Amino acid sequence: MNKPIVVIGSSNIDFIMKMDHLPARDETVVNAVFMQTFGGKGANQAVAAGRAGGNVIFVNCVGDDPYAERMLAGFRESRINTDFIYRDSGISSGTALVMIGEGGHNYLSVAPGANGLLTPERVEAVRDLIADAAYVLMQFEIPPASIAHALDIAAEVGTPVVWNYAPALPFDATQLNKVSIVIANEVEAAALTGIFVADRTSAEAAAQKLRELGAQTAIITLGEAGSVVATGEEVQHIPAFPVEPLDTTAAGDTYCGCLVVALAEGQSLADAVRFASAGGALCVQRMGAQPSIPWRDEIEAFLQARL
Repeated sequence: MNKPIVVIGSSNIDFIMKMDHLPARDETVVNAVFMQTFGGKGANQAVAAGRAGGNVIFVNCVGDDPYAERMLAGFRESRINTDFIYRDSGISSGTALVMIGEGGHNYLSVAPGANGLLTPERVEAVRDLIADAAYVLMQFEIPPASIAHALDIAAEVGTPVVWNYAPALPFDATQLNKVSIVIANEVEAAALTGIFVADRTSAEAAAQKLRELGAQTAIITLGEAGSVVATGEEVQHIPAFPVEPLDTTAAGDTYCGCLVVALAEGQSLADAVRFASAGGALCVQRMGAQPSIPWRDEIEAFLQARL
């Protein structure tokens, strides 16, 4: 794999509480277990792609807090090129508070911090990286103007973009005509299309709507119910791998990172989705964001055991 995967996105310091149930409003849960890890959708996807064997360059901003250098060291351990991560002073890195309850379901609150400094000007500064990339992978935890500018550059230079519309924020849907593959879960797909996604049938309708809005390919992820994939040729359902979830944090990010690696290697879209699903299935069986993301040998062993 010669051409790199360029991930443009966020990174966060995660403070996690694992408890037997998520608190109701004004309730205090006192039996939690605490851990501090690193996350952020952009960073998670970059780590997933790096551990899955991708040639990954991460474009990101971090602050001058005590955690930043540890975070960068973790990226390098996951085989990520960190040369294009901006270091800013007078601001903290992105920070997330995460509570995880029964079934791995969670509450999250995020302070963007330095992620908000990934401006269109900084995206412009990596134009040549985008032009030389196999794929650009993005999420929605950086400024919308920066996402729009990255899409413009990629369209101009002919680099395919895989865009994970997460979290669901206001977005000009006409920009989807610059997206090669859009990935969204049920809530995100509903926000983009206006179609309430509750099952496979409604997911198929939403995926087709995303293509009508301009995306070349649309993937709706349904958790344990698998993925719906819509292309110009067909709409198909690809089942998930049944596992017992412990923590769903970063599962979608792992899916996205693994998917792009498989595509960059020349795997078919269906095989890439299965590879991504295997990565996600491994992820949900572990605690934390980046600590839960599997390596390539683990994914291959998981798939081999299920042939």
